[in-house]
Amino acid sequence: MLPPALNIPKWLEENSHLLQPPVNNYCVYHPSTPATAGYTVMIVGGPNARTDFHINTTPEFFYQYRGSMLLKTVDDSTTPPSFQDIPIHEGSIFLLPANTPHCPVRFKDSVGVVMEQPRAKDALDAMRWYCKNCKEIVWEKKFVCVDLGTQVKAVVEEFAADEEKRKLN
Repeated sequence: MLPPALNIPKWLEENSHLLQPPVNNYCVYHPSTPATAGYTVMIVGGPNARTDFHINTTPEFFYQYRGSMLLKTVDDSTTPPSFQDIPIHEGSIFLLPANTPHCPVRFKDSVGVVMEQPRAKDALDAMRWYCKNCKEIVWEKKFVCVDLGTQVKAVVEEFAADEEKRKLN
């Protein structure tokens, strides 16, 4: 039997407490659930204070349900890397190409939906931090993404807890 449709306003009313820092996301459809065909669907709230750039081997679909967000992106095929901010306003959608470093900045009381395709079994996601001044990579961690809801938070916390990781070498 297929699950019922998700009513976003009702879900937020009952579950907004699940959107906790530092990432403020909750997987409403997990890739391990047979009905999702491997897709991950998350509800993400604001505000957040992320400084990391996530790199995913598949495209990511953004729908901004309430408020606005800013998607910071990097084209690292150029030297130096080219940084671009993409505003995504309420009611708007955006499809981020695969392998694009991105940092989703969410504002107070904003809510979005993010959908990710299934990854290949050996695909490596990455979390990357850039120097604010010179734009060099400060630290990067690659990992096989099994549970986005917990792994991104763990890498963000690992970076925050280690002063050496936050220094440009």
